[in-house]
Amino acid sequence: MLALLVAALLASCAARGDGALCAADRSDERVVSAQVFDGDTLRLEDGRVVRLLGINAPETGRDDRPSEPLAEEASALLAGLAGPGTRLVLRLDEERFDRYGRTLAHVFGDDGGNVQVQLLEAGYATTLVVPPNEWAADCYAAVEAHARARRRGLWGLEGYQPIAAEDLPESARGFRLVTGRVQRVGESRGNVWLNLAARFAVRIPRDDLVYFGALDPRTLAGRRLEVRGWIYQRRGELRITVRHPAALRLMD
Repeated sequence: MLALLVAALLASCAARGDGALCAADRSDERVVSAQVFDGDTLRLEDGRVVRLLGINAPETGRDDRPSEPLAEEASALLAGLAGPGTRLVLRLDEERFDRYGRTLAHVFGDDGGNVQVQLLEAGYATTLVVPPNEWAADCYAAVEAHARARRRGLWGLEGYQPIAAEDLPESARGFRLVTGRVQRVGESRGNVWLNLAARFAVRIPRDDLVYFGALDPRTLAGRRLEVRGWIYQRRGELRITVRHPAALRLMD
């Protein structure tokens, strides 16, 4: 079933003109790389720092913090694709800069190859959609699903296997995939809440509901979900904030 889904998604990408490798629909800038920081961040010769859109790679160690699993491998792959002196093409999206002042862009080789795709294919990155930057989200998801089905890279690690919401330890933090049935849907002034366990909730900001289209989170009571994101603790419960439907997967 998963193989059929992936094939359908890739076919959909091709039908939209993205191509199986999520090819750029336009070229906004031609640049030259100067330095690779980690698996999803690089510096250009003009001094700008670029954060690759659509993906998230494990963090490399700094300030006495150890590297996350496979961070060095992700960084090495990006260095091979976009190391110093490499000519690159940037495809920008709706939001051009993040809060750190980094340029947000989809990065392509001079030959048109999608750098994000190659990291996803190797299993050295996961998809990450931060609205309003949604370009190629479906195509990236299809590539990730292909790598996940084959347990490549990160997908072969215990920390990237889904865990049931009721089995989360109180100490759980960081990126996880969490499964569970929506026991209750709640609403507050600024958020929609999906409770998957007594002490685990998904927070969806109301301002982001516009990105959910036909998938209205307020109608998901009783549905079984897989949610991805970064776990944090607030008011005695574990939470994940979801801003885009790419972070939710219906399981029934």
